[in-house]
Amino acid sequence: MPNAWGFTIDVGLAGHVMRHVLHSADEATVRKVTEQTDAPGIWLKALVPPETLESWLAPGWHLAGGLGYLMSAPLPVPRARALDEPAGYRSATWTRAGVTRVLVRASDGAFAARGQVAVTALGAVVDQVETDPAHQRRGLGRLVMRRLTAAAAEQGATAAVLGATPDGRALYETMGWRSLAPLTGATRDPDRSGHP
Repeated sequence: MPNAWGFTIDVGLAGHVMRHVLHSADEATVRKVTEQTDAPGIWLKALVPPETLESWLAPGWHLAGGLGYLMSAPLPVPRARALDEPAGYRSATWTRAGVTRVLVRASDGAFAARGQVAVTALGAVVDQVETDPAHQRRGLGRLVMRRLTAAAAEQGATAAVLGATPDGRALYETMGWRSLAPLTGATRDPDRSGHP
């Protein structure tokens, strides 16, 4: 849902139910948004360094999620290899309600990696890309990203953005993505919100 300061996104994860993304952050806006938000599981993301965001937060809010980066890439991102799974893994790709998801499982059915992408009028947004630590360094992150960007390009997107961790940034840069700005997250401390 768009707002004057950015967007509110339904994330749907335990502890991360909703996310406010500020495309243009200043102290007054951050203070207003964080003072008006007291429900647990709400996050805020802003394109400012951690020390700046921390000084703007209303009482009861704290930095969360670690250092991040807003990254972008033109689509389609050049593919160096095929989209086949590494040996011992199988994947599924599906689209529902405008969101394309990729899920990779090990041969025993255990979760290995995942991600999702949504195409908007402005391009595509890649989100929730993760690889289980037991399955890292096997090319699964690349597989998920290639499938997501291919799906977005097939749906007409010509550019994509994502929020990356430092480890994710290292991978994405090798795949043609570039860092645009710091991306810092914060959430309200449930112990101070009056909610369980």
